This record gives sequence, structure tokens and C-alpha cells, in this order.
Amino acid sequence: MTIQESAEMYLETILRLSEKRSIVRSIDIAHDMGFSKPSVSRAIKNLKENGYISVDPDTGAIELLEPGMEIASTIYERHKAISSYLIKLGVDPKTAEEDACRIEHVISDESFRAIQNHASAMAGTGLK
Repeated sequence: MTIQESAEMYLETILRLSEKRSIVRSIDIAHDMGFSKPSVSRAIKNLKENGYISVDPDTGAIELLEPGMEIASTIYERHKAISSYLIKLGVDPKTAEEDACRIEHVISDESFRAIQNHASAMAGTGLK
């Protein structure tokens, strides 16, 4: 299933925030992403309607459902691996994070696996 980059970013943000706190709400996402509350509310509504997340009607707690978790985990794994690889290549950490955030959404599975394999091979040779 194809999903828009913005939806991937929201799902990844929900995953990252859920690693830091027990409850994730729309306001937490708005603060983290620097978006307005109405923008986040629209995105959350769309993610919920498409079966990526659930929202507790009483607490407003947002939880990733299986399809959302699968996408979020894939994007977050790519982000961490790409930013780490770029830093090892000598890229400034802030720049590596920003570039990884853009690359993670467009890189093919084949190219990502090739980067992972190359990084693993280089680590095995002692060349870092």
C-alpha cells in the first residue's frame, strides 16, 4: 500500500514519542513536529480513518495499529540507519539527521538493503 510522506512522518513521530512517554496525544505531536493543532487533528483523523491508528475517546491517547506500526517501524529503522551511516561518513550529525529524514521516505528497499549490507561489510573489515 502506498502512503503519503506526510502520513509516514506522523506515524514515525507517534512511534518515537511512544518510546519516550506512556501516552501520546495530538498536542505532543504538534509540539514535536512544529505543526499547528488543527493541522495535526486533520492528519490524525485521516490516519484513524485509514486504520493506521486508534484514538481513545476518553483520554485522547493515540496508539499505532498493526498497519501503522509496520510503516512507522520501517521508516524509523531507515532514519536511524541512514543518519548513523552519514555520520560515520563524516557528515555533521544535525545535517545527517535532516538528510536522513528526507531520504527515508524515498529510498527503495533495494537501495536501503545495499546500504545496510555495505555498512555491515565495512564494519566487519574494521573500516569505519
